[in-house]
Amino acid sequence: MNTPEQGAFRALADPTRRHILMLLSAKDMTIGEVSDQFDMTRGAIKKHLIILEEGNLISVRPSGRERINRLEPLGIKSAADWLNYFNQFWDRKLAALGDAIENNKEHKND
Repeated sequence: MNTPEQGAFRALADPTRRHILMLLSAKDMTIGEVSDQFDMTRGAIKKHLIILEEGNLISVRPSGRERINRLEPLGIKSAADWLNYFNQFWDRKLAALGDAIENNKEHKND
């Protein structure tokens, strides 16, 4: 069984889906409005939107005959939180690199 983060990362792996998320960050859009931004079929865009929805990165609500796609900030936050966990790794590595550079400078000045 996939975790929510796995679905989000699967959705984020594709550049078209990342572009769709950028569009939806500006405003809610119908499938047709999203499709107008790309040189691909409406069916292909719909498949991308389904993957984004399965990854909890967007939500879809019916409005008459249309389906309105909306960015889901909590889904984005979940993926970002998971990635941010690794900031501590980079902080330690960069601090060690800084210490090594300082030690090297001190030894050269001796």
